[in-house]
Amino acid sequence: MKAKWILLVLPLAVGTWVLSDVLEKTPSPETKRTLLAERGCVFMTTMGSQSSTNYAKYKTNENILLSVRDGLSWLAAAQLPNGGYGAGSHNAQHVRDPHAVPADPATTAMVAQALLRSGNTFEKGTYALQLKRAVLFLLETIESSEANESFITEVRGTQIQRKLGENIDAVLTAQLLSNVLDRNLKGIDKKRITRGLDVCIDKIESGTDASGKQMGAGWAGVLQSGLATSALESAKAVGVQVDEAVMDRSRKYQEGNYNKDTGAVSTEDGAGIMLYAVSGSVRGSAAKARKAKKAIERAKRNGILSEDAEVNAMNLKKAGFAESDAMGYATSYEVYESAKQKAQEDEVMNGFGNNGGEEFLSFLQTGESLLVNEDDQWKQWYDDMSGRILKIQNDDGSWNGHHCITSPVFCTATSLLLLTVENDIDFLKKVGAND
Repeated sequence: MKAKWILLVLPLAVGTWVLSDVLEKTPSPETKRTLLAERGCVFMTTMGSQSSTNYAKYKTNENILLSVRDGLSWLAAAQLPNGGYGAGSHNAQHVRDPHAVPADPATTAMVAQALLRSGNTFEKGTYALQLKRAVLFLLETIESSEANESFITEVRGTQIQRKLGENIDAVLTAQLLSNVLDRNLKGIDKKRITRGLDVCIDKIESGTDASGKQMGAGWAGVLQSGLATSALESAKAVGVQVDEAVMDRSRKYQEGNYNKDTGAVSTEDGAGIMLYAVSGSVRGSAAKARKAKKAIERAKRNGILSEDAEVNAMNLKKAGFAESDAMGYATSYEVYESAKQKAQEDEVMNGFGNNGGEEFLSFLQTGESLLVNEDDQWKQWYDDMSGRILKIQNDDGSWNGHHCITSPVFCTATSLLLLTVENDIDFLKKVGAND
């Protein structure tokens, strides 16, 4: 049988990404044993019910290539005839067949982002057709929505909406379309992408209340709000006009869920789960923390501050910040530095012994935040997290959750986004630089 080849953008080493030709064949027995060794119950190990010792040992280049290959193959086969993907309804979480559920924008956007981050375009790549069909489904959905409606879709009651929030479809679609614009891909009208993104941003801004929280919150609504902050920042990074006041409120809401002085975490909007709230605090403060850090570094190089100067309000004023701005940026920096440590503590990650899509979105927020802030700790995070993900993949290439967001489509897309996060390092840095 003639070998087939798949073109993927994947890591050969931390910090170095290249185009790799991956032989599509059954792995050797030895390789498969390595990949599947001690594989526990899906998502149980991640949250601490089973042993989490030495996860990084599973993170090898070969294991990542095989895992991403199989995950992408599973997602390609899960696409619905209209080009979309679905997670299913909240009332029928037991339905795991991806073809037995209707398409919804939130799940479709996550899959499309996973396909895009894995190296596909609209014209090139093994899954170029699947990516293009998914994006066209999203654009058609947006264009069919009424201007005075609160949401971009009439599909209601999905797992994702009930768990994250009623506006999550616009939030996740906005993140995808911003990434598409940044890549300047050929094959779909750029003006059409921009119009769709404008609609999504309008829905997000209209859905942000006075406190900075997204209205219509679900079971873990703090995640919807955190992702909304990311969507606004991403849109701004590609030149789309956003309401700065709304974005500022959104960031402050995220930061406010974590007390940098006491380490206390407000979980009221996060279903009582510390992980959800603290990962949002990291994400909400990342861009401003980066600007504060860079300003202090620049002041040191110019001889304005001593080499041992810390990032605080007084030093930020010396570095050129207005007094009111200096205080705010110093607070963001302190929240970020403290919350990122909290987000990676075992007691935070070991939630309630099993895992759903919410946990993986939280992990993804933490990792992307580290990249937004150009934080070297992301390397350690990536080794540990990718090792966890590799260990718990299903034999058919998918992942699924045990509670709340159980959808294998949504969980597989999120897991692939985690494994391939470095492919978006340039875009995430651009988001952080655009504050």
